[in-house]
Amino acid sequence: MKYFLLLIPLFLITCSKEKVKPPIISSFEGKELPSQESWNSTIFFTDSGKTKAILYTGHLRVYEKSNETLLDSGLKVDFYNNLEQKTSTLTSKNGRVDDRTNNLYAKDSVVAVNDSGVVVRTDEMVWRNKEQKITSDKFVKITSPKETIEGYGFESDQHLQNYVIYNITYITNRDSI
Repeated sequence: MKYFLLLIPLFLITCSKEKVKPPIISSFEGKELPSQESWNSTIFFTDSGKTKAILYTGHLRVYEKSNETLLDSGLKVDFYNNLEQKTSTLTSKNGRVDDRTNNLYAKDSVVAVNDSGVVVRTDEMVWRNKEQKITSDKFVKITSPKETIEGYGFESDQHLQNYVIYNITYITNRDSI
């Protein structure tokens, strides 16, 4: 009992009315956090119930405030025709989707290949969802079974069948090689 009476004043001395607040990290802001995050994701782009494109990515982060989805750890997009047959594939290391327009911005080692053997290489490429066109204002190299073309500025349908390079810097026919 004697020890108990000695512990009561000690207990009262250590307890105080002052509350201890945890430290707040001011460099961390909630707006930097994605509203959704996913790994090994698949996104379908459809129109009137028909698949137009399927996007695969290793890491996906959705930011609602900025209306964008960031894609990294590799991305791949398969494009489909009106019969829902795969006609072309676009790959890159990372990219971004504008969630208002569903336009895809592919960056870093972008390669687009169609089923006819046309290969397009560039650093950045945009797939405009509404027009279903692929564009780039960067340096582009197109290799097909018939020719190789290099230049700046590029536009094509998503199937890489009808394409244009605006500022051609090099062209060669395969027959002359």
